[in-house]
Amino acid sequence: MAGRQRELFAPTTRGMRKVAKLMREARPDTIVVATPHNLRLRKHIGVVVSENTTGELREGGSTVKLSAKCDVELGDAVLRRAESLGLPVVGANYGALEGELSDVAMDWGTLVPLWFMLRGNSGCKVLIVTPSRGIPLKKNFDFGEVIAGEAEKSKKRVALVASADQAHAHRKDGPYGFSPRAREYDAQVQDAVRRNRLSDLMKLDEDLVEAAKPDSLWQLSILAGAVSQVQLRGELVSYQVPTYYGMLCATFVRT
Repeated sequence: MAGRQRELFAPTTRGMRKVAKLMREARPDTIVVATPHNLRLRKHIGVVVSENTTGELREGGSTVKLSAKCDVELGDAVLRRAESLGLPVVGANYGALEGELSDVAMDWGTLVPLWFMLRGNSGCKVLIVTPSRGIPLKKNFDFGEVIAGEAEKSKKRVALVASADQAHAHRKDGPYGFSPRAREYDAQVQDAVRRNRLSDLMKLDEDLVEAAKPDSLWQLSILAGAVSQVQLRGELVSYQVPTYYGMLCATFVRT
């Protein structure tokens, strides 16, 4: 079964390896991960300001473990700026104010991309942020602008990962059922990447989003906000529908 799973997701695995290679070449000081599967704060965007994050994922008889130091300095700067703009943000820690026990769990939406991207990037820190679906999409976009602005001010080399799967309604036997609009949603995301127009996703019809059931729109909104502040070139690396959800890998690098 494990071998079958690897074969099924092979295009995405190859895509992630290509993205990880570019990440190693970029040598970031900090990787910001926007994930849908960490803190689910009602009507608030989360910024993890613990000193550490650790995670473990078991699948097909294999176990993957990962730990990383968090960029608390950048997290605090993002929080302060977002608060000054009236954005609904919350700083989150767990266990202790600081030290080894200051450790927030790394969800699978964080662990999986970082498992690829932290290898070869020793010393790289992490900043986990969580968008909110309970606020206007534009506020997630504005938060992305804040991340880009504070990253520029910090003089650090900062990368941003929008971690998410695309539409979740590609198959009738999936947990969300089938909708032909899943294909439509994924096509529009691919088109926005190819044309370097992520901001177009802010105009997606709400009925389309509801029918397609994506995980990605809110993280992509944060990425769109960041991209609006920095001159980047987008490239679609891979796309597939291995099961009931679509998976897409893309890169945005400085021009």
